[in-house]
Amino acid sequence: MEKGQRLTEMTKASGCAAKLGPGALDEILSRLPNRQDKDLLVGYDSSDDACVYRVSDRLAIVETVDFFTPIVDDPYMYGQIAAANAISDIYAMGGTPHLAMNLLCVPGCMDREIIRAILAGGHDKAVEAGCVVAGGHSIHDDEPKYGMCVTGFVDPRRILRNVGAQPGDLLILTKALGCGVLTTGAKVDLVAEDDYATMTRQMATLNKETGRLIAAAPHVHACTDVTGFGLLGHAYEMSGGSVTLVLDTKAFPILPGAQKLATMGIIPAGAYRNYDHVQPEMRVNSGVLRSKVDLAADPQTSGGLLAALPARDAMALLPRLQEVAPMSRIVGRVEEKGDTRLVLI
Repeated sequence: MEKGQRLTEMTKASGCAAKLGPGALDEILSRLPNRQDKDLLVGYDSSDDACVYRVSDRLAIVETVDFFTPIVDDPYMYGQIAAANAISDIYAMGGTPHLAMNLLCVPGCMDREIIRAILAGGHDKAVEAGCVVAGGHSIHDDEPKYGMCVTGFVDPRRILRNVGAQPGDLLILTKALGCGVLTTGAKVDLVAEDDYATMTRQMATLNKETGRLIAAAPHVHACTDVTGFGLLGHAYEMSGGSVTLVLDTKAFPILPGAQKLATMGIIPAGAYRNYDHVQPEMRVNSGVLRSKVDLAADPQTSGGLLAALPARDAMALLPRLQEVAPMSRIVGRVEEKGDTRLVLI
């Protein structure tokens, strides 16, 4: 790679915005055969964050894989963000990560020091999470891509699923929205340096402590992490078609600078895919800003955890979450199933 070339200039889409849209993915997976196994407690049929396989009455393996194209230009930071994003799936299931394997695709022209920096970032973030990086696989590709396959453990009686939210629950989100908007704006130099730094720090932050607190809460009915499908897409999955999730757009935590860019129409293509997928089963109340709808659809990379739990438990948990993740907010509630799966107010 030529000196000074930006990693993000080597790709057509960055980070989790490069994922297949939720509608296309659902259609593909629905037509694939699936072998049944009594010990496979969670598979891909439920759109959960990871699969879970029971080893014994007290131990289950949580397995996930995630990789993407560069979301930032700094290779070490890119490695950290990609690793934090992959590891997050384990926390979303209520588990603890223990083992990781690298997945790496690089152009033949990329400098070896840049490759080394990407892997060093991933390694350091995995160590922070308590993971051993045991190896991996690499190939040549036209676009750089990096991520991890991560293995964790969970008590099969304490698995968190992305469905199961109940009427009366409140919804807590532990990280701010807007990184897809900001990375889109950064490509045309519309993002202030301080705002960009805030965004990258958030993406590189593990969901370790928030995951620990949520997993220890007594009555968590559903949990997921907010990534490429945006808050709308992941809330849509959490509804499961059995309840209605009401999202309060005035309560959304938003990264500095993202609201302004969204108002200007600086929106990644993935946000439109996410919006189109949920729009037939979503109602947007009058007075809701279009920019807030776009931010709700914005693809997040290494986003926060979204948890549904009874109101009393949520109010007790929120201040503890804010001690380790200050942007944590109650962003909505769960109601009896209405005529739509999502309502934005």
